[in-house]
Amino acid sequence: VRMACANVEGRLFALQGDCPRCAFDLWKGDLIYDDPGWDDLPRVACPTCSTTYGFRDGKHGPPLKRDGFAGFVGGLTKTATQGDAYKDAKAFRISRDDDGRVFCREL
Repeated sequence: VRMACANVEGRLFALQGDCPRCAFDLWKGDLIYDDPGWDDLPRVACPTCSTTYGFRDGKHGPPLKRDGFAGFVGGLTKTATQGDAYKDAKAFRISRDDDGRVFCREL
């Protein structure tokens, strides 16, 4: 299974690897983890449609504002995928045992 993973201040987070809205590679997205303008951090923004998803629960959120060509492409993608705008991502709980093994379970 492909996942979007992040290590934020020693805590591990994971979401499904493809964007629920546009099906592009969410794991290639922008990590938002220390911006006071956002709630429910950390979040990841899809590199194509700019929709954001919370790593803690997979809930969709407001899009990341982009300029230039990336903003133009994001606008086209949002229009084409309007029916999927309110889908949430699958979130996973990541844990480590005393031996350093990593475990992942869907929330």
